[in-house]
Amino acid sequence: METAVDGIDSDSFGPAVLASIGSVLLALYFYYVRGDEQRGTFVGFWPVTILALASYFQLEEIKQQLAEAAE
Repeated sequence: METAVDGIDSDSFGPAVLASIGSVLLALYFYYVRGDEQRGTFVGFWPVTILALASYFQLEEIKQQLAEAAE
């Protein structure tokens, strides 16, 4: 018996995780290599935002699949 949650794949976080890792590296570059501490700190906040948006969209997808399964 397949449940609605079985259809959710974990691959949808792939691009968000890659973008977050990239922004962490970019923040470290700005902060330490270029010496621009303000820009490095600003870019350092991006991963949290990217992952929060990815989590939100993933939860909306789960919510939609659960609603379709309940019908």
